[in-house]
Amino acid sequence: MTQNESDTFEIGSKTVHRLGFGAMRLCGEEIIGPPEDEEAARELVRTAVEQGVDFIDTADSYGPGVSERLVGEALDDPDDVLVASKAGLLRNREGEWLHHGDPDYIRNQVLCSLDRLRTDTIDLYQYHRPDPDTPFEDSVRAFAELKDEGLVEQVGLSNVSVDQLETAREHVDVATVQNRYNVGDRSEADVLEACEEYDIGFIPWAPINGDDLASHGETLDEIAEDHDATRRQIALAWLLERSDVILPIPGTSDPDHLQSNLAASQLSLSDDEVARMTDLEN
Repeated sequence: MTQNESDTFEIGSKTVHRLGFGAMRLCGEEIIGPPEDEEAARELVRTAVEQGVDFIDTADSYGPGVSERLVGEALDDPDDVLVASKAGLLRNREGEWLHHGDPDYIRNQVLCSLDRLRTDTIDLYQYHRPDPDTPFEDSVRAFAELKDEGLVEQVGLSNVSVDQLETAREHVDVATVQNRYNVGDRSEADVLEACEEYDIGFIPWAPINGDDLASHGETLDEIAEDHDATRRQIALAWLLERSDVILPIPGTSDPDHLQSNLAASQLSLSDDEVARMTDLEN
């Protein structure tokens, strides 16, 4: 089986491989409800761990509740895997993602997440998206309190600006930031730079989004041909080369896609190839 050979990064007291696994797509279609085969989903998570994945990212809104439950059932709170979750978005059956950063709601949701993940303490709990109807600092303080109370080990943010990151750091140590970033979409580059400055893990969501990659498909395909790899594998390999703080979490429900993603950790891009991709216009 293909092993995860990515470098490592420290999140709190745990050291994890930088190539992780995003558990959003363990759910049913449109990230709503359970998958057709729940045992296959649980087995996919176990397989990922067997192959060296020790960083898994989920959220209470995936399903909602489904992804967390399946991860909890598959792993049952292992010491050697860091499981991250998120709160701050509502998900309904119409497919809407709704902001909800109310502190009381966050405190309620962490209890649900603890139960579904079968743990007493969540390794990394992230504020999923700032809520325009709730003062940002109020939401962040709620996460800080959860850490103080021992319900979560580390606090992360998602979909934030540099200013919001700076504000949050006044209230709590921020372990990670999860913003959209990939070869074709680098609009959050300033946030990545701030994370590099503070040695904060940067988790790029949509790391190999097909629509984003298509904008530079010709270059990606040329480099992929030289490595007998795919466009998506080259895009993942570039993220791992781009910065030591980047922690890609490609998600899938397909065992073959999992193997393909892990194989990207074994690619070695030349300095020239990395520079070519870094210099692409966005």
